[in-house]
Amino acid sequence: MKDLNTFYIRTYGCQMNELDSEILITQLKARNLAQVETETEADIILLNTCSIRDLAEKKVLGKLYEYKKDKKDKIIGICGCMAMSQKETLLKKFPHLDFLIGTNNLLDITKVLDDFLSKNTQMKKLDIDYEKELENFYATRDNKIKASIAIIRGCNNHCSYCIVPQTRGKEVSRDSKSIINEAKYLANLGYKEITLLGQNVNSYGLDKPDQNYLFPDLLYDLNKIDNIDRIRFMTSHPKDITKDLMYAIRDLDKLCEFVHFPVQSGSNKVLKEMRRSYSAEEYLEKVNLLKSITPNATIGTDIIVGFPNETDEDFEKTYKLFELIEYDTAFIFAYSPRQKTYAARKFEDNISNEIKQKRLQKLLKLFHSILEKKYKALIGSKKEVLVESLNKDGIYLKGRTREFEKVIFKGDKSLIGKLQIVEITGFSYQTLKGKVI
Repeated sequence: MKDLNTFYIRTYGCQMNELDSEILITQLKARNLAQVETETEADIILLNTCSIRDLAEKKVLGKLYEYKKDKKDKIIGICGCMAMSQKETLLKKFPHLDFLIGTNNLLDITKVLDDFLSKNTQMKKLDIDYEKELENFYATRDNKIKASIAIIRGCNNHCSYCIVPQTRGKEVSRDSKSIINEAKYLANLGYKEITLLGQNVNSYGLDKPDQNYLFPDLLYDLNKIDNIDRIRFMTSHPKDITKDLMYAIRDLDKLCEFVHFPVQSGSNKVLKEMRRSYSAEEYLEKVNLLKSITPNATIGTDIIVGFPNETDEDFEKTYKLFELIEYDTAFIFAYSPRQKTYAARKFEDNISNEIKQKRLQKLLKLFHSILEKKYKALIGSKKEVLVESLNKDGIYLKGRTREFEKVIFKGDKSLIGKLQIVEITGFSYQTLKGKVI
């Protein structure tokens, strides 16, 4: 085995995975390894994986087959959710795979590397229990303007289609002092926006009832930190979105007016089979309450079409709910069965891909028409934008409004990292265009 000098990491999936990758990168750099941009340059290849969708897993498997043909003397490791969900299956199927690191073992990366180098055999570290030491580990971020902070890991909801409780374990809320200290640390480094992460941030604190300190309490404390301009959170479960949280969105000047409010389906029959623990009517009641308390809040959602036994009537209920609420952001997916989930065991995947895609495209068409109407109405308005960077062609500055809308406009690079008032002049697809006031 040659000396290890470089590593390459590829991240699939959610913002939590991106944060997990930052934690891994920080440790590898502390080991004096240099991060490189391509696999060919790397001595170590890490794939930080996602199991939420079939497509994400297929991409990883495709990479592993590719490496099988031309591994040479590289070390290859799988991190994240696929390491947890497929475990020994991956090691048996891909004998050229050198190690697995689970979602709760991020701080074991250097030890696993050392063990592999000394024993030259496949290694795995796959604990389902929360790694307490993560609370005090501050990852180094490439982005110097925005940073994510994990406030709760794991999930207790056991939605029938979802593998996350099996890959990330039970909900464990991070100590509030640890969160606040990391936020202050980032503020001192000049970060302007923080995003609070969890599979379900709204259930923060519910696992520690004796502390009587819940998600809105944390938001009020974080809002007091100097130099942080914006606070966001992702992701929410509708059952845990409370009136207290809605008042916090209304009253806290740093808390952005955007709520990711995933409905998944508008059919009560489908929601019940998804184990979502609310009805479409209960969901809509909460949306209407949010809009009454914070009229300027924008709402995002996740939707799965083609869930087993979803009829045309079920889908039309989803369509009508989407049309009624007029979502500002939407992630729409065709159902794909995930191994070891209740839905995969209980139901046949009996909706054809053709029907799934037809329903998906119909919802996307509705979504785009809603956005077009909203964006036209925004022309001439003025928006506060946190300027994040230049866009790909280097001509425009880009950033987001408090309501999570993407905006591009011409301006000097000195504006990057600052809040800027922009007049909206037009739009293209899901991006607003503007000019500096």
